[in-house]
Amino acid sequence: MTFDVKPKFVTFDMNGTLIHFRIGDAIRRVLGDRLPPELADDFTRAGNQYRIDECMGEYKPFHQIVTDALVRTCARFGVEYREGDGQAVYEEIPTWTPYPGVTEALRRLAEVYPLVILTNSDDAFAAQLVENLRAPFEVVITAEQMGVYKPRLRAFEYMLDKLGAAPDEIVHVSASPKYDLRSAAGLGITHTVYMDRGFEPDEPWLGYERITDIADLPVLLGLPRP
Repeated sequence: MTFDVKPKFVTFDMNGTLIHFRIGDAIRRVLGDRLPPELADDFTRAGNQYRIDECMGEYKPFHQIVTDALVRTCARFGVEYREGDGQAVYEEIPTWTPYPGVTEALRRLAEVYPLVILTNSDDAFAAQLVENLRAPFEVVITAEQMGVYKPRLRAFEYMLDKLGAAPDEIVHVSASPKYDLRSAAGLGITHTVYMDRGFEPDEPWLGYERITDIADLPVLLGLPRP
C-alpha cells in the first residue's frame, strides 16, 4: 500500500512516535519506594490521562504540565508527592533517544520530502530531542510556539497556517490517536499514518494507514524498499 498523493510536507508527532517517551520509567525512578509495585501500572495509566487533561486547558509551560499531572496522580493513589518530583521527571526528557530504525527511516524520507515536527515539548527540550533524532527537519513546531497543546485543534490549525499547507497537502504520522490522529481527522487531514507502538488501541475508523515498523513508512510514501 502507498499513498496516492505526493505530500507537500510529512509531519510527525515526536514523543512516543519517534522518541521513546519513557516518562513512566522516569516517574517510577523519582518516586522510588513511595510507589508500591502493585500500583505502578495503574498509576502510569492514570498519569497518562491526567497529562492529556492538563493539555486541554489554557497554555502553561510543559514542566508545569508534567508536575500538575503528577501531583494529581499521586493524590488519587495516596502516594506522597515531594516538592521537585515533577521537575526531576521533566529534566529526564532531553536524554531520551529514538526508537530503533527511526533515524534511518527519517533520513530516507528527507531525501524526497520536507519533514516537520509538531510536538507538545517546549522549545529547549524539543531542540535537544530533535538533535537526538539525528535527521534533518525543515520545521520544528512546539507547544511553546503555538501557545496550545495537542490534541487541541488549534495546534493543527497553527501548523497548517505556518506551513502554508492545506489539509490534503500533508501526511501526518503519530503513535497516538488521542493526541494527534483524532484531531487531524477532525480538521480534514485525510492522509495519516498510525505508527502503532502498542500503547494505544487501534482506531481504524479514523481512516489512517497503520504500520508497526517505521521502516515501512518510506515505502508507504512511495520510496523503494532498501
